[in-house]
Amino acid sequence: MKVHLVAAGKYHDIDFARLELLKLLAERPEIRASVASDYADLASLAAADMLITYTCDLVPDETQTEALEAFLDRGGRWLALHGTNSILRFADDGVIDTPEERPRFTNLLGTRFAGHPPIAPFKVHVTRGDHEMTQGLRDFRVEDELYLTHRTADIDVLLHTAFTGTCDEFRDAAWDEAQVPVLYERNVGQGAILYLTLGHCRGHYDLQPITAFWPHPQRCAWNYPVFYELLRRGIAWARPGRT
Repeated sequence: MKVHLVAAGKYHDIDFARLELLKLLAERPEIRASVASDYADLASLAAADMLITYTCDLVPDETQTEALEAFLDRGGRWLALHGTNSILRFADDGVIDTPEERPRFTNLLGTRFAGHPPIAPFKVHVTRGDHEMTQGLRDFRVEDELYLTHRTADIDVLLHTAFTGTCDEFRDAAWDEAQVPVLYERNVGQGAILYLTLGHCRGHYDLQPITAFWPHPQRCAWNYPVFYELLRRGIAWARPGRT
């Protein structure tokens, strides 16, 4: 089983996330992994059975998006994590815009990041308990960034939360959502995307150049066994020859 991991982007401890994901891949001796810091390695993507992305404000160009579509069309499985669907632009008034600059990419993913409230505990509900990703799981609480998204295509929500309140840092500030996707599946061609929004992490130096030093390192969902269980299930979900 060949896995291509893209781990890169802004405002997160990408090195930590990359290492943790590689540790999980190393638990399965049949996996051979390639690693990249952007979407440019199209040869490794073409050879892969599975793609994993842990990114923030890192989007593919048109040629790379076309390659992602081809990967899914032929049966590839894509585990997209946390900020994969994020596009961030800091406006002159200090508010963060999340523009629809790459609709082909966000339409493929099925959602586009729009904002999050301050990090705080929230409850995650099992939406579908009959899926291999959620079978046997119970509702749980986690402290993390609660990702709010706009849906751009049909998705099958497997885990969700709810949110009513404001995200004052973001242009889309006011929200009243009874079902906020936390984990969803989206079929594309012969392949599929599994998107898990949990997994924020940040070290002391990951907000440069906004601030030189971040005083409070954050691991969020990475502190919870249920998050690692979901990641392990996500890797198994991509196994070749599944029915």
